[in-house]
Amino acid sequence: MYTLQALWTQARENLNIKTIICNNRSYRILGLELMRAGVKEFGAQAKGLIGLNSPTLDWVQLSQGMGVSAVRVERAEDLVDQLESALSHEGPLLIEAIMS
Repeated sequence: MYTLQALWTQARENLNIKTIICNNRSYRILGLELMRAGVKEFGAQAKGLIGLNSPTLDWVQLSQGMGVSAVRVERAEDLVDQLESALSHEGPLLIEAIMS
């Protein structure tokens, strides 16, 4: 979620920046910190707090709403193809890589 402001700046300044969001649908780092604090199992409330799936974030639409073109990929091969394509064009672009 910290990326949204940067996308707007990329669009406003027409920066040649390629952003890749590795979307695992959670704040996984918060889950790791809970485990480091000794939590063995996450209850429903904890899962709800670290999950980014209710509602699901649509990074393609969010990016486009900030003025940056975007694509979604679900396979490593597609990520390679989209990144190669993105690097051959000027301007900002976001690639949302869905992590299984």
